Amino acid sequence: MAKESMAQRKTAGRVMHEFKHGELKSGPRGRGGKVKSRRQAIAIALKESGASKYESKSENKRNLAKTKRKEATGRTAQQEREGKSRVGARGNRESSRAMGGKNAKTATRRTPKQRAAARRNIRKANTTRRRAA
Repeated sequence: MAKESMAQRKTAGRVMHEFKHGELKSGPRGRGGKVKSRRQAIAIALKESGASKYESKSENKRNLAKTKRKEATGRTAQQEREGKSRVGARGNRESSRAMGGKNAKTATRRTPKQRAAARRNIRKANTTRRRAA
């Protein structure tokens, strides 16, 4: 098997951390209950990190991408327990106060029109400053 990437190692480490703290669950959406077996935890870690030897390359790539989306939107057991969430490139959740960010409810995205208006306002302010000086 090829060497694991840094992203794969971090994901596997997070899953094993969840197992150690009794937060790792099996089955769809965790309905299978808490994972008690270390071997099962390792299998879940390898699958989530896309490093399983029982999956194809494309399936592993898909599994890692899915996990990264889960981590980016703050849906891992560890993040939910600590009350942390992050906003991804296209996400709509904001970081929690525990991470030094705004409250998740106040997170709003600017529309392209709003961004253009903000740029115009900045340009206008800069030109008036130059004239005054």
